[in-house]
Parts: sequence; structure tokens; C-alpha cells
Amino acid sequence: MLKFSILATSACAAIAIAAPAYAQDKPAIDDTDIVLADQIRTDIIVTATGVPQAPETIGQAVTVIDRQTIEQRQTVALSDLLATTPGVTVSRNGGLGALTAVRIRGAEDSQTLTLIDGVRVNDPSSPGGAFDFANLLAGSIDRVEVLRGPNSVPWGSQAIGGVVNVTTMQPGYGLQARGNVEYGSYDTVFANGGVSGRSGIVSASLNAGYLKTNGFSAVSSGTEPDGYRQIGATGRIEIAFTDNIRLDLRGYYAHSKVDIDGFDGVTFLPADDGEYAKTQELYGYAGLNADFLGGRFRNRVAFTIADINRDNYDPAFGSAVSFFGRGRSERYQYQGDFQVIDQVRLVAGAEHEDTRYFDGDLAATRGVTSFYGEVIVSPVDRLTVTGGVRHDDDSAFGGHTTWAANAVYTLPTETTLRASYAEGFKAPTLYQLYGRFGTSVFGNKDLKPETAQSYDVGVEQRLVGGRIVAGITWFHRDTTDQIDFGPAFTYVNIDRARAKGIEFALSVRPSDRLTLSGSYSFIDSTNLSPGTDFGNDLARRPRQSVSASIDWKTPVGLGVGATVLSVGDSFDDAGNFNRLEGYTVVGLRADFPIGDKFSIYGRVDNLFDEKYAVVKYYSTPGRAAYGGIRLKFN
Repeated sequence: MLKFSILATSACAAIAIAAPAYAQDKPAIDDTDIVLADQIRTDIIVTATGVPQAPETIGQAVTVIDRQTIEQRQTVALSDLLATTPGVTVSRNGGLGALTAVRIRGAEDSQTLTLIDGVRVNDPSSPGGAFDFANLLAGSIDRVEVLRGPNSVPWGSQAIGGVVNVTTMQPGYGLQARGNVEYGSYDTVFANGGVSGRSGIVSASLNAGYLKTNGFSAVSSGTEPDGYRQIGATGRIEIAFTDNIRLDLRGYYAHSKVDIDGFDGVTFLPADDGEYAKTQELYGYAGLNADFLGGRFRNRVAFTIADINRDNYDPAFGSAVSFFGRGRSERYQYQGDFQVIDQVRLVAGAEHEDTRYFDGDLAATRGVTSFYGEVIVSPVDRLTVTGGVRHDDDSAFGGHTTWAANAVYTLPTETTLRASYAEGFKAPTLYQLYGRFGTSVFGNKDLKPETAQSYDVGVEQRLVGGRIVAGITWFHRDTTDQIDFGPAFTYVNIDRARAKGIEFALSVRPSDRLTLSGSYSFIDSTNLSPGTDFGNDLARRPRQSVSASIDWKTPVGLGVGATVLSVGDSFDDAGNFNRLEGYTVVGLRADFPIGDKFSIYGRVDNLFDEKYAVVKYYSTPGRAAYGGIRLKFN
């Protein structure tokens, strides 16, 4: 802990000249109600209310990662980049492709709602309904919005910790192309390419990628490498029938295979074996957008589908599947967005979702019908107030109502003040309600939804024409009726938890060639459940984390950069018996243009070969080097 304190102090000093994009510093365009690029601002954010908003009208904490940052950091797995954002912690059971959990402000990973191109992708075949970030690669991604804190009014169930909203490659004007291929440690090959364009009323984009790595042993005591492979593709087609009627089609496909280690039959600890898992993900979106009254009344009807198939194999027991899960959700949506007058905006929607789950023993279905409404008011210049309410009627657990409100005010000094109150809830999963194995019943049909109430206040200051942006946010969240596996070997509502802390970020651009960024997070996440674990830290939630990055484009065109991530101590278990020591990893990177369309790049991850663990008994990557070439054609 002393080591981390020294590193944290040093990094905090570095933050005075370095920090990542805070709140809306790196904006994103609309991810849910797509319109052509010449019709919208390029700094629009959608995650806060479900409709496109200018950043100065949002009272919640949102961090945005754009394509430039993804390429600059040479990101392969999106979770590695999320780990450097304020309020976010990441744990992975081994190398690329291993189970990856993303937690926001100390919440459970199953309480992070994830969307890809407007589709809710949390896995119905997972016991807790979490989205596994292991297979979400960054090659096709254009931008990511991370909303920190509950936000169930526009998004519904699972948005207790926050929302991760991913947008893949979007259509552009004319013919555009991009691609890269790289090779490096662990015999890793990563290739990705995409094209987009517009002709007449049709805009389209297509992206495809491939990754293969031999990896290293997922188990820290093992010697057998655990490899990973994925092929995937994303695509969009937008058809503008008229100036005010548009059809929007989106698709996402990924097929992944990862070697996993099982458990020793004597010690019951993780150990080398030949097990592997396959996952197929298919997400689709079809939406029809119609604008009336000169664009002041926008309407969207949409259908989304998420289909996730998981199969595990253990060659020691033959070629048959040892476990499989089938999860599927279908969602029907209507949303109306009415700008009544310049100062008043009304948003309302209705949704119905059907979810199915099958694992060979349990087959279950559910349906939920939802209605929500939001009011966005700007009573005076520079002030925006938002309020909303949502009601969900679930066939499995009944009805639940959620409220939220926030406000943002920007002073003439470019000082922005934000405050929000938000509620979140997470409906019991089908497994938690009906789970069984043979004659043993784990499910509990009487479960109530997990709920959370959160408050946060923040201030952001812009200086020197936006070249310096500093911000700090204080937050407090109480979670009740959290679902856990009880002593009677069934799921019960017993847990309570509290998370509070601060998030600080600062970005500095002394010149157009030099960018410094970084953040500091303090998250105190405490178990308040009655019993022996009362007052303990929640598992795998480090209290402190610091990230700092620097990127410089030299006069000769060579770009160089570095990122430092320092994470404090945490515990691997609810009883706080197994401490995970803090760690610091350093990465270096460089890229050099070759003409107007090509560049070569390379990086070294974990430069000092730090030995650490984020999950007990599981390995993390050592020093690794990669190099590649990138194409960009506009």
C-alpha cells in the first residue's frame, strides 16, 4: 500500500499537467437516432437521456472516447481503454478473451448496462446477466460513451452502476476506408478493415476483423498457454427516403474461441487443462425515423435483437458440449422527441422486451412492457434542468417505477456546475428466478429487483479557450435488495451496499502537437449486508486508481506517447481474506506516417514487466511488444 501511495502522489502531481477527457471533453455523435452527419453537431451525446443533446445541457457525468483516442492508444480490447477512465475498474481472468468484468463506481459488473449500436447486449444466458467485455474488440468502434451512475429512466433495467454505449463504424461522405494489421508477443495477429460511403439516398459502412493469439497460461500456477481467436464484422445501411424519413439498419457479429483452465480435482483450485469455450454473438437493429414540424417533432420506431450462444468443451470427457447457454432478447421501441419551444423539450417512449434463456435443463421466458417520459427545460440562458420517470411492468416480478433529475449551469467564467439524482434498478435474471439443475432448485420466484439511489455533484472549469479542462465529481450511491446466493443455496434479496467517492480529471493541450491527460478516482465501496462481512470492502474494487497519458507529435511527423496506470490494493473475496496488491503498469507507443494514407506503429505494454493479479490465482500479461501498419483513405 505504501508503494501505491508514493505512486499515487507522483501521479497526482503529474495530473497537474495530464488527464483524460473529462465529461464531454471528447464528444460523440448520436448513437440511437442516427441522422446524416451534415444535419447534427459533432459533439452530441445520447447516453444521458436517450436522445441527442449538446454537452452543455447534460447534468450527469459522461466520459467519451473517440476514434482518434482508440487509434492513438493502439487499443485492441476496449476494456483496456475503459480501465483508464474515471470511476471504472476492470478485472480479467487471464489474457485476451478471458472473462472480463467492467465495474463503474464500485457497482457489480452485472449492474453495468452495455449497448452496441443501440442494442442492449447484456447476456441473458449469464446467471447475473452481465455483459462479458472479453470479446469486445476496438477495431470496429468509432466512439464510446461511459455514463457513470444509475440511469434507468431512459434505459431500464441493469443501469445501476452506469451505462457503456458503443458506436461502431458509421457511414461517411464519399468513399472512405481504414484498416490495420499488427503482429506481436504471444504470436498475436490482429487485422481489421472497414469501408464506408454514400451514394444518393443510401449510406453504408462495413467493417471486419480477425484476431489470433497463443496467449499465456490463464492460471498463474500453470504453464500451458491459453489462446484466443475471434472473427467478427459490423455493418450499417441508412436510407434517406425523404428529408424527414429515414431507415436505419445495423448489424454486429462475432465468433470467439478461448482456451480456459478448469479446476484441480484434489485442491479444487484453478489448474491447467484442455477446456475451451466458444461464443457467438449476433446483434441487430432496424429503425424507422420520421421528423415532423420542421424537425421539431422526431419519432423513431425500432426493433432490436440480441442473440448469444455459449458452448464449453472439456476434451478430457469427450467431444460433447460440457455446458451451453442460449440467451436471446427482442425489443420493440417507440420514442418521440418534441421540441415544444426553444426552452422546453419533451421525450417519451414505450418499449416491450421478450427475453428467453435455455441451458439444456432450464428453459424460461419473460416479457416486460415499459413507459417513460422526460422533460428538458432551459428556463434561463446557460441553465438546463432535466426530470424523468419510468415504469416497467415485468411478467416475472411485477411493476417498478424509477425517477431521475439533474441540472447543469455554466457561468460566464466557463465554470460548469452539475448536480444529479438518479435511480437505477436491475430486474432478477431468468436464472435467478427459475434456475435449477436436475432436481435442485436455485431460483426464487419471489425476488425483488435490485435498486439504487445516487447523488452526485461536480464542477468543471475550462481555461485558455478549452486547452485546459479540469473537473471533479463527488458521488454517493446506496444499493438495496441486491441479489446474492444465500445460505439455503437459493437466490435471495439480502445484500446492501454503499459506494461513495470522488473522480478528478484534467486535460491539457499546451499546443496542437502535445496532449496530456489523466484522472484520479477514489471509490469507497462497502458491504452493508447483515452478517460477518458487514463493513468489508466489496471484492475486486480498488479504492484508488490513477491514470496519466502523454502524446506528442514531433515536427517530423513521428508520434510518441506513454500511459501509466496505477491501481491500489483490493480484496478478491467478500470476507476480505485475500488481498490483491496494488500495481503500476507503463506502456509506450509510437507511430510514423508514410505518405498521406499509411503509417507504421508499435507499442510496448507493461514496460517494466510488473507482476500483479486482478483476480486471485489468475495471470496477467507481462512485458509485450507489438508492431503494425495502418491505412486511412478519405
